[in-house]
Parts: sequence; C-alpha cells; structure tokens
Amino acid sequence: MNKIIFDCERMKYENTGLYHYCLNLGNHLRKFIQPGSEELAYYSPVETINLFGKNQKHIIQNELHKFRLPALDKYKIWHATYQDSYYIPFLNTKIKVVLSIHDLNFMYDPLKSEFKKERNLRRLQILINRADVIICISEYCKKDVLFYCDVKNKPVHVIHNGTNTLTKPGLLKQSYIPVKPFIFSLGTIMPKKNMHTLLPLLKDQPNLELIIAGRIDDVGYYQSILDTAKIMGVSKYVNIVGPISENEKSWYFNNCYAFAFPSTAEGFGLPVTEAMSVGKPLFLSNKTALPEIGGDVAFYFENFSAAHMKETFVAGMKQYKLFNMQQEIVNKGKEYNWNIAAQEYWKIYRSLY
Repeated sequence: MNKIIFDCERMKYENTGLYHYCLNLGNHLRKFIQPGSEELAYYSPVETINLFGKNQKHIIQNELHKFRLPALDKYKIWHATYQDSYYIPFLNTKIKVVLSIHDLNFMYDPLKSEFKKERNLRRLQILINRADVIICISEYCKKDVLFYCDVKNKPVHVIHNGTNTLTKPGLLKQSYIPVKPFIFSLGTIMPKKNMHTLLPLLKDQPNLELIIAGRIDDVGYYQSILDTAKIMGVSKYVNIVGPISENEKSWYFNNCYAFAFPSTAEGFGLPVTEAMSVGKPLFLSNKTALPEIGGDVAFYFENFSAAHMKETFVAGMKQYKLFNMQQEIVNKGKEYNWNIAAQEYWKIYRSLY
C-alpha cells in the first residue's frame, strides 16, 4: 500500500490563503486515489479533522512534533504544504518529501532586514535539501526559487492553484451592508497588500465606496489606512470589515462593482481567481505573480500614484462595460481548477514509488 501524508498544519490559521489551499487540495486529492493501492492521511490540527469528510485517516498535529514526529514507517511520502514548515521528517530518511513553495515574498519586503532575508533563505534551503520534489504554485515563484536557492538538480514543477468555490452568498446580522456600488478588496491587512493605495479611487467619486475584508495582521497599518482616509476626506466611504465568513465573502464578490488587489508580493493570489469565477472587473498590481494569474483579462496598476490609479480604474471600467468582459473573465478563471491540480499532484506522488 502506497501511503501519503498531506500536511494541513497551517489550517490552524483560518481566513488565510494556506488554509484554503490545504482545504481545497486536501479534499480534491481524495477523488483520485487508486483504491486498494493508495491511501491518503492528513496531518491535521484537531479542530479541522471533520473538514475532509467522514472516516478519513488523520495524524493529529502536536507542537511537540516540531522536535520529533510520530512513527511514519508505514508511509512513503510526506507532502509538506508550506515552505517554512517545522513539521518535516528529517530523521526518517526513507520517507520521500514533496515540498510546496508558495512564494519568496520576504525577499520583496522593504521592512525586512537583509539579515532576516538571509535567515529565511537559509531556513528554506534546509527544507529544499530534505525534499525529493519541489512544487511551486506559479512560474514566478519557480523563477524566484531557482534564482535564490540551490535546488541541487531536483525536479521543480509548477502547479497552479484551483479557484475556491464560492459558497451560497449571504450576509449575517452583523455584516456590513453597502449602501452604494463598492470596490471590494480581500487579504490580510498588512503593508505588502498595499490597500491604502486604493483610497484615491474614492476621491471625487461620491457614488462609490471601498470595502476591505481580511484578518488584521498589522494594527499599525490598519490604523494608517483609516488615518489616511480621514486626511483625504473619504472616511465615510471606507469600511474595513475584518475577517468574514465564506458566505459573506461570496456575497461581497457577487455584488461588488469591481475587485481591486494592489498587492506588491504574491506567489499566486487566490482572491483573484475567486473574483474571476463571477466575472468581476479585476484591478491588480503588475507585481510578482499577479500578471501571470490575471493574464489579459485584468487591468494593471503600473505604479501607485493617485493619478495613475484613478486613470487605470476609470479606463478599465469603460473597457469592461464596452466589451462586456464578464464571460471572458469567467472563462479565464476556469483554467484554475482544483481537480486538475489534484491530478497533477498525484502524478508527482506516483513518480516517487
């Protein structure tokens, strides 16, 4: 029996890209198991074990496993789904390791010192040294890995993420209900997401508001957005709603006027494909992996000056309406499919036994 462990340790942090990556890929992998010859187990935080269906095999994640993992003699492959994981079978060298790398965003962080960047690279190199196969979620990510790391002639594959399936749209009693057409942005509230650059889009646009959703990771940055909005005189048009449920997220995507994602560092950008699934106008930065994912159906901010942002937005909305781009965007989004991704991962697993 060829037994594989799929690492879901990062699912202890909800409302993150890694949470949804593990949830979606973990569930779709089950569809393509060869009964009788393959078995999939999940390395899971206890609170997530019911998210992968009934009667699934789990190894319950424990902080002590950072120092010593439980016996893995029956398993052939450990899929480490996070490039900075501390849960890797270093001692058991018989088990093959598949390592997923999502981004090297720390190399683009102006707030991170050179010392910390080098430390992060050394940590990543340790995992690459242990891995047998490396998977990157975009060509951009692969390019970074090959430039900054020594892959030691190990195979490096690119498998794009799928699109998160939006659930039934619905707001809760406490949800913010927009009163005007709104620009929607989604992501962890932190400087690299660059959300403050969207504020000029509201200047002289009293018919629009901005809704930003996501976990507040940097309180100082969150406050700076509010302070800047106040200085610009657009505070009453800006709502930072924090973490939201899947139903709320679906509602905001389905009902927004446009989706804006000016992030400066992304290995993929799952919210982009979510917006694609409902054909919304896409306004993205032209940084890192976003042009690869958005392709020619998105509009790109080439810089973040107020004048350029407004010009790009106004021109993009005119083009979206003139050419009725909704279906074209939906069709592009179909390229990002978790069933296809899961089958590609199985090809890699099977190459190792």
